[in-house]
Amino acid sequence: MNGGRATPHRGGDTGWPGVHGKRVLVTGGTRGLGEQIVRLLAAEGARVATCARTARGLDALAASLGSSVFTRPLDVTAPEELEEFVAATGKRFGGLDGVVACAGGSRGGGFEQADAEDWAATWEVNVGHAARLVRAAVPYLRKAGGGSAVVISSISGWKPGPHAQYGVAKSAQIHLAASLARELGPDGIRVNAVSPGSMLIPGRRWDRMRREDPDAFARFVAAEFPGGAPVAPQEVARVVAFLLSDWSSGISGAHLPVDRAQNAPSPDGY
Repeated sequence: MNGGRATPHRGGDTGWPGVHGKRVLVTGGTRGLGEQIVRLLAAEGARVATCARTARGLDALAASLGSSVFTRPLDVTAPEELEEFVAATGKRFGGLDGVVACAGGSRGGGFEQADAEDWAATWEVNVGHAARLVRAAVPYLRKAGGGSAVVISSISGWKPGPHAQYGVAKSAQIHLAASLARELGPDGIRVNAVSPGSMLIPGRRWDRMRREDPDAFARFVAAEFPGGAPVAPQEVARVVAFLLSDWSSGISGAHLPVDRAQNAPSPDGY
């Protein structure tokens, strides 16, 4: 390590430094995109910490990855739990070089059905947790000479679709990244937002739709995906790894959609 920046280890014609030796904390790392980010970072030689609500998924992840991953079950919206995990990770790894706010979700139905508690819960699990993660990590990133924070937003944060409380929270994450990039830039800390499109994740909404109603899925793809298919979580994970690497040193305050030029975020309207 050198000032929080990993020494290039691959050589070759590209000199790609990757994330080898980076110390990274990822929230929500046991399913879907979060799991793919954790697995890619670990495979690339990073030291990775991750958290999720239940121990079961974390235990399975740790068993498959071994000592390269540090896990803890926690609720990212619970007071101090996330901050304590950041501190524990910094102590265990001797610092931090990057964080990824991947945990997220939505509560409540349509606009007339979602109440104030649904809006507050959706905001906290997306925007609140991301802000607290970055804030808790700042002392470690600053001590390392700078680092990278990646906030996972969504296509719903910049292309309208139901439900409103989710889209508003995801839009706020994009603004959060841009604002923090300006505020933390003097410390060498970069902050960026990544907005995945509708991803095919086993057992999740679009995968179920593909299996249970293939005709509706085909219509959705034909209408909304110029590239002919939804984006895969592995493709998004590679973009996140790039933003954590030193090769992205000139990128901060950016919003990077990874959606194959998808149009509407769902077949439900708009």
